[in-house]
Amino acid sequence: MQRRQLLRLSGAGVLSAPFVISTSGAARAAGPEPVDVELVLAVDVSRSIDAEEHETQMRGYASAFRDPEVLRSIRGGEIGAISCTLFTWSDSDSQEDLVPWMRIADEASAERFAAAIDAAPRRILSYTSISGAMEHALRRYGGSPYEGTRRVLDISGDGMNNSGRRLNGVRAAMLEEGIVVNGLAVLDRAPGPANGTVALEDYYRDEVIGGPGAFLVVADGFAAFDRAVRRKIAREVASAGERTRFAGLPVVDRVAA
Repeated sequence: MQRRQLLRLSGAGVLSAPFVISTSGAARAAGPEPVDVELVLAVDVSRSIDAEEHETQMRGYASAFRDPEVLRSIRGGEIGAISCTLFTWSDSDSQEDLVPWMRIADEASAERFAAAIDAAPRRILSYTSISGAMEHALRRYGGSPYEGTRRVLDISGDGMNNSGRRLNGVRAAMLEEGIVVNGLAVLDRAPGPANGTVALEDYYRDEVIGGPGAFLVVADGFAAFDRAVRRKIAREVASAGERTRFAGLPVVDRVAA
C-alpha cells in the first residue's frame, strides 16, 4: 500500500495502531522518494496565446520559484520538500515536457527549477485541449520518482476545451486518483468565444477544477499573470498548518491587472 494511501487511512481513523514511515536507506531505495506535494504545472500554448503572452507565462512560473512566499510554503510542510514538473499543451496530441520532475526544498533547488523554465523553448501550437493536458498529467504522475502526500495539477489557460476527449470523463478519472485540480484562468480580452467574459471563469470553476480544497485563480489579463501564479503556487503547496494563511481566500481568487 502506498504511503499516500496509508496517510489517508490514518487521517480517516482506519489505522488504529501507530504507523511509522521508515526512512532507512533500504526503504528509500525500494520505492519513490517522499515529498509533501507532487505538483504538475500545465501551461497553455494554444494559438490564442501569442509569443509575448507565452513569455509572460513562462517568466511568471520561473519567478514564482524565486519568491520568498512560495519557498516559505514549500519549507512549511511535514517533509519540507515538493516535487515539480512542467509541460506545455495545446491540441489533444500536443504536449511537450519542458522541465523534468525535480525535488525542490530550498533556494538552491528552487533556483535550478526556475533556471530550467528560463532555458525551456517557447513554442505556440494549435487548438485548446484541456482534456489532453489532463491525460498527459496522468502519465506524468505515473512516471514520477516521487510520492507526495498530495498530488496537485496546476493548469493555466485562456480558453475552453475544443479538442480531444470530453473534459468531464478525464476530469473524473483524475479525481478518482485523488488528484486535486487547480486552475488559473486568464481573461485575456482578445477576440474569441468566452475570452474576457465571466463565461471562462464559470467554465474553469464548474468544469475544470476539482478535488478537496480545489480553487481557481482568475488573472485579469496577462499583466496580472505574474502575481496570480505566485499567489496560486504558494497556496497550493502549503501544508495544512500553513494553509491558515490562505483561509480567508475564496474558491475563486481574482487578481487584478
